[in-house]
Amino acid sequence: MAKILTGNVTKMRTAKFKLGEVVKHRVFPFRGVVFDIDPVFNNTDEWLLSIPEEVRPHKDQQFYHLFAENTENAYIAYVSEQNLLPDTSGEPVRHPQIAEVFEKDKDGSYRPRNSALN
Repeated sequence: MAKILTGNVTKMRTAKFKLGEVVKHRVFPFRGVVFDIDPVFNNTDEWLLSIPEEVRPHKDQQFYHLFAENTENAYIAYVSEQNLLPDTSGEPVRHPQIAEVFEKDKDGSYRPRNSALN
């Protein structure tokens, strides 16, 4: 759960996705593994303005850092919660940095290395 301060009001917000979860983009053809979560937008205005206005996300939501892939490349993506869906394909994500941060469980899901859940 993320604690968000907005003026004099504190809002508690639960992230829809968790670390190690495989997600896919709602509009664009890529998917990835969540490796970090920002409770609100934490990138540059230039980055946000580079997104076409008709699909530009609002800042007041969780943003996820992904080890992402499409059919051609592996890369790091920064995506708003409104643009992510669970990926239920069961296919592994082939990003080369995943093994540095996560290990796979018996069921094929990703678990942070050195976590208390080991």
